[in-house]
Amino acid sequence: MKKDVLHTIQENMAGFSKGQKRIAGYILSDYDKAAFMTASRLGRLTGVSESTVVRFAASLGYDGYPAMQRALQEMVRSKLTSIQRIRTSNDRLFSSDVVTSVLQMDMEKIRIAIEEVDRAAFTAVVDKMMEANHIYILGVRSSSFLAGYFHFYLHLIFDNVTLVTSSSAGDILESILRIGPGDLLVGISFPRYSQSTVKGVQFAHDRGAEVVAITDSPMSPLYPMASSALLARSDMISFVDSLVAPFSLLNALIVAAGHRKDGDIAQTFNRLEGIWDEYGVFGYSDEN
Repeated sequence: MKKDVLHTIQENMAGFSKGQKRIAGYILSDYDKAAFMTASRLGRLTGVSESTVVRFAASLGYDGYPAMQRALQEMVRSKLTSIQRIRTSNDRLFSSDVVTSVLQMDMEKIRIAIEEVDRAAFTAVVDKMMEANHIYILGVRSSSFLAGYFHFYLHLIFDNVTLVTSSSAGDILESILRIGPGDLLVGISFPRYSQSTVKGVQFAHDRGAEVVAITDSPMSPLYPMASSALLARSDMISFVDSLVAPFSLLNALIVAAGHRKDGDIAQTFNRLEGIWDEYGVFGYSDEN
């Protein structure tokens, strides 16, 4: 298992220089804050130069300071409690206009997704959806909204889609009891990864079903069990997860699947339009 940054620092502490020990001590005691600092700021707080901070990251085996910072951020996202997340984000959010700060962070997550989403993996996921005997969609807590949104549109495209609505591990396993080879489970989970989702994904994997993970990084517990994974970052904004990039990624999957079944989609919506008109589903009604 890959060691986290803190473990690596502790193992190498004896060999650090005086300046490096100051950096190490700060990270070990305040890693939740250090994860979001520039090398220059971390150097000022620890009384060393920016170049010393960069060399410190290299001494731990990272390809520069940004690589160490990303590793710290991945660890922080999976470990911090809600209270710690609020404290960590205060300096980032409330030093300027909150609306601008939040929207800019969301925009940045989408920009990163455009650059980092694996197009081959994306196509493979669409292929799996087209070929599956049955599609199960699983996401709990904040990810339940992603799962529900994905299901809302996917069930208009496919006849064989089930949304797993329970959040307890036992109920989830009962809901996917008959899953097996030829079926597909789409597991959606972001830090602090729900163990209920992890157990559901593990069950589907053990039963020979295809597993697609919609998650944030290769460090996610879903990643090693997935035959395909699509990654979108979910940076923390106070106690709130930023899920704009995962939502956009799911939108792309919906559009791609709909394009593959263009004729069926047209028929489905023709029927729905007739039903909506007949029963006055949309618009104003003269009836009270």
